[in-house]
Amino acid sequence: EVQLQASGGGLVQAGGSLRLSCAASGFTFDDYAIGWFRQAPGKEREGVSCISSASSADGSAHYADSVKGRFTISSDNGRNMVYLQMNRLKPEDTAVYYCAKQKYYYCSGYGLQLADFWGRGTQVTVSS
Repeated sequence: EVQLQASGGGLVQAGGSLRLSCAASGFTFDDYAIGWFRQAPGKEREGVSCISSASSADGSAHYADSVKGRFTISSDNGRNMVYLQMNRLKPEDTAVYYCAKQKYYYCSGYGLQLADFWGRGTQVTVSS
C-alpha cells in the first residue's frame, strides 16, 4: 500500500523557517519523483516543488515561482524521506502542505500535475 505522511508544520512568524518531512512507503522510492503541493482555505491546490527520482539522470529540483529562492527540496533515498526546507516564510505561504508521489521519475507542474498518491497534509500557518 502506497503511503506518504507529511509532518513538521506549525505556526511561525513571517520571516521564520520550517522544515517539512515526508515519509514514503509502499513503492520503489528510487523510481519516482516526489513533490509537494499546498492548499489554502478557499483556494485551489498549488504545486510548490518537486524532485525527480534517484534513478533519473539528474535528480533535479523544481520550484514554483512563488517559493523559488526561499524553499529547498531534498531527499534521503536511504530512508525514503523527502524534505522541504522553507525559509523567509510569508503569510501567503499559509496552507496545508501535502507530499505526493508522482506518476513518473520526472517532475512536471511542481508536484501537483503528476501527483497520483498523497496522504494527510501538515498545516503551516505564518503570522504577520
